[in-house]
Amino acid sequence: MGNATFTPRKAVGLRSERGPVLASVMLTTALVALDSTIIATAVPSVVRDLGGFSHFPWLFSVYLLTQAVTTPLYGKLADVFGRRPVMFAGIAAFLLGSVLCGFAWNMVTLIVFRAVQGIGAGAIQPMNMTIIGDLYTVEERARVQGYVAGVWGVSSVIGPTLGGVFADYLSWRWIFFVNVPLCVLAAWMLARNLKEKIERREHRVDYLGATLLVTGCSLLILGTLEGGTTWAWTSAPSIAVFAAGTVLMVAFWFVERRAAEPVLPLWVFRHRVLVGGNLVALTVGALLIGLTSFVPSFAQGVLGASAVVAGFVVAAMSLGWPIAATLSGRVYLRLGFRDTSLAGSVAVIAGAVMCAVLGRHTGIPMVAVACFVVGIGLGFVSSPSLVAVQSVVGWDRRGVVTGTNMFFRSIGSAVGAAVFGAIANTTLDRRFAAAPPGMREQLGEGADATDVVLKAKDTPPAVLDYARDSLYAATHHVFIAVACVAVLCVGALLLMPRRTDPLP
Repeated sequence: MGNATFTPRKAVGLRSERGPVLASVMLTTALVALDSTIIATAVPSVVRDLGGFSHFPWLFSVYLLTQAVTTPLYGKLADVFGRRPVMFAGIAAFLLGSVLCGFAWNMVTLIVFRAVQGIGAGAIQPMNMTIIGDLYTVEERARVQGYVAGVWGVSSVIGPTLGGVFADYLSWRWIFFVNVPLCVLAAWMLARNLKEKIERREHRVDYLGATLLVTGCSLLILGTLEGGTTWAWTSAPSIAVFAAGTVLMVAFWFVERRAAEPVLPLWVFRHRVLVGGNLVALTVGALLIGLTSFVPSFAQGVLGASAVVAGFVVAAMSLGWPIAATLSGRVYLRLGFRDTSLAGSVAVIAGAVMCAVLGRHTGIPMVAVACFVVGIGLGFVSSPSLVAVQSVVGWDRRGVVTGTNMFFRSIGSAVGAAVFGAIANTTLDRRFAAAPPGMREQLGEGADATDVVLKAKDTPPAVLDYARDSLYAATHHVFIAVACVAVLCVGALLLMPRRTDPLP
């Protein structure tokens, strides 16, 4: 087989040449998917080892934040330099972050090293979707998206299970070290199979815009995550952080209006397909992080399941996603992108409501069914909306629109992690503050008292039961918020037109 070759306008490789590149894309997809899910079931083990339950949402949010704010820059660079160098840079950063996470010695260093991982993931995921858009037509993308979604699903099944096995029988550090051989293999396959021919031209990287975007988003998410816990919502630090973040984002908007090559071009906000698709990605990101972050805590901390069982529960959602994504191609070629996604949103709402009504003593199978239903809905929502976004532009702008879409999904996950973490922490703080006097000393202070649930061996039954009830209240409130986000997804879809006319 030959190497797939790209030009600035279209892919010119023969059909038989695309196989090795697709295999490389599927491997890098597995890389990101594995890391996205493997840590979920290991969080209790990490907390047992390093402490700091109230800070564990940062393990997700800082990863997603750095992934989100770098994605638009990678998308722009891919349209200038090509997909290949951007993908290699992403894999290298992801590999470095994984090794550092494996050697983290406290929660703070683990959070910092997760940020390095996020910088790498910010390149990998959008480049995968962009390469697929380069190589395959709209009709073919339906089938290929199903393949990639299938890889994501299989990796997501293996991820939580492997994370649970490492947490229970080895060490949570192996959830990061396992990325090393995968990174090396993915880089080797891409180096061998992905070749590009790019017309070189002078360019100007929008460093000022990128700096404002990174700093502004970071401050807004910091304020959302720490508000109500580290400081009161109406306190001076909270107001200052939100005000500074808002000012920087306004400045970013003015800079992008005048930038020669903006990192996030404003024309993506002037087309209904792009606006609707990006808002859909925002809600999908929030839904994903809400469930993958708190379903394992619910299964382990409230229902008393093991880490391995909790992994299978999360994997149920990842199983439903590729099944629906594969079928969605046939559906959207008949019904259109928007109507297919709207049908999927019904399933998302149904599954989210099922999660919201889970009881204190609900069986594990019911939790898995709820996650599976959400996964089915997300498969019918996310794939058609992404293909719709890619279908309205040509090669020279596909990296930007795909990167922007991934940016909104990552921002949705980052903000979702912050908001849902704030909801959980606020609930736990209030519950533990209202505990009977005899229990307060044994519970500890604030949300870190959830360690009582995770270190249950020597805990008195009454204290353990109160801690479980408190954790149930926290996760229940999060699931209600997830259901509200699912409803917002419908509103975002209604902004998309039924017809997807190409941009001029």
